[in-house]
Amino acid sequence: MSSGRGMDRFDGASRVLLKNAGNARTANDRRRNRRRKNRKKKKKKYYKFLKPYNQDHKPPTKKDLVYLEDSPDFCVRNRKLGIRGTSGRECNKTSIGVDGCDLMCCGREFHTRVVEVQERCSCTFQWCCEVKCKTCKYIKTIHICS
Repeated sequence: MSSGRGMDRFDGASRVLLKNAGNARTANDRRRNRRRKNRKKKKKKYYKFLKPYNQDHKPPTKKDLVYLEDSPDFCVRNRKLGIRGTSGRECNKTSIGVDGCDLMCCGREFHTRVVEVQERCSCTFQWCCEVKCKTCKYIKTIHICS
């Protein structure tokens, strides 16, 4: 959803409930409809079976984005749903994206630590079929959600 219009629809999505419309057709109606093979089928308007969760909102149209249940809170650990939460996750202090500390930590604090990191570096390919690397050490500042 990179377009602004799509994101507006996403942000403006409304929660709905299903109406209990039932099935008003009788057995005779169904038999008659089976004989009408040449007639064009009428598309069902599923949005007509939806009513707003909040009675103060207008009923949805076919262009509205709707949902039936609230999404779980991914900020908080929930073992039953398998959600680990964001506590203890590393974030990027300078990013304004989803990896940024403000969003990743869900508005909670984050801690800053300085750590020594070891990783492979200066790797070269040796003929045939071997890669040789050095081990480089450097100091890195990391930020971790509380």
